[in-house]
Amino acid sequence: MSNARRTDAVLLLVAIVWGSSYLSAQTATAALPVLTVLLARYALSALACVGLMTARRHGPRRWTRAEVRAGLPLGVTQAAVLVVETYGVAHTTAANAGLIISLTIVLTPLLDRSGHPGGLPPSFFAAAGVCVVAVGLLMSGSGFHALRLGDLLMLAAAGVRAVHVCLVGRLTTDRTIRPLHLTAVQTLVGTVLFLPAAVPGLPDLARAGAATWTQLLYLALFCSVFAFLAQTWAVQRTSASRASLLLGTEPVWAAAFGVALGGEHLTALTGLGAALMVAGTYWGQSVERAHRTARPPGKTHGTAPASRPTAHPTEEDTAPACPTTTLTST
Repeated sequence: MSNARRTDAVLLLVAIVWGSSYLSAQTATAALPVLTVLLARYALSALACVGLMTARRHGPRRWTRAEVRAGLPLGVTQAAVLVVETYGVAHTTAANAGLIISLTIVLTPLLDRSGHPGGLPPSFFAAAGVCVVAVGLLMSGSGFHALRLGDLLMLAAAGVRAVHVCLVGRLTTDRTIRPLHLTAVQTLVGTVLFLPAAVPGLPDLARAGAATWTQLLYLALFCSVFAFLAQTWAVQRTSASRASLLLGTEPVWAAAFGVALGGEHLTALTGLGAALMVAGTYWGQSVERAHRTARPPGKTHGTAPASRPTAHPTEEDTAPACPTTTLTST
């Protein structure tokens, strides 16, 4: 397998893992309270990140001031995203959750106005309009009267995640921040935040069966730690456009897992909404990327970095700039 195909395979695997996370979260929250699931996910992720930091043979293992300063607020906003998102998944289908959260792709450029001086072109707002229609169809269920709380929560989660993504760009652009160390800070912050509220559910966690613990470990180790680090590794070795194209398949995989493994069904309306959501997000993503890359050099604040030509970039070489088109899941 060539290096390019290997990189594409890693990015596609990340999209598949993220797409499956909604069904895993839904399964876990059926057995445990939402806050207990979040505490377990964060605590396991934190242990894994700290373990990886300790096992490093090269470079400093301690956090820098820049990593702590960025990680503290990002840990809070990331926790807010997962609270709303996980409650949403618990009250809707995994397919709808994965499709609606992809609205982050079109919401982020609207909020990150510093990255688009002069405003976005009309075609971007047309794409956003397609996504709004898609959300309406997805939320309709079997009829336009059947709105679900979970769909509304996922819509709110998409907005909160867009704010989080913009904040990532503002706090990490032009700074030497190691992804593993930043992720470790965020997971430790989330663990501290969720611990007091999740204490009543700890006895349930202790009594949880092997199937539930398997879901929790999968969410923590694969959907959080592995996916973030694999995404960073792959984006270093390809173009941002190609990475966006492959990672943008996440909602397709979310719908596929929900239907194939979760026993969910797409009605004619929700099927049309799913198709429009994928088409709208891809269209909006391509318009935003073309508008951003068309600006003269020196006016690229808040954009994703171009791929590096080096074969083996180090962790210190990478700081996750505002990933308006690549960071689609947490």
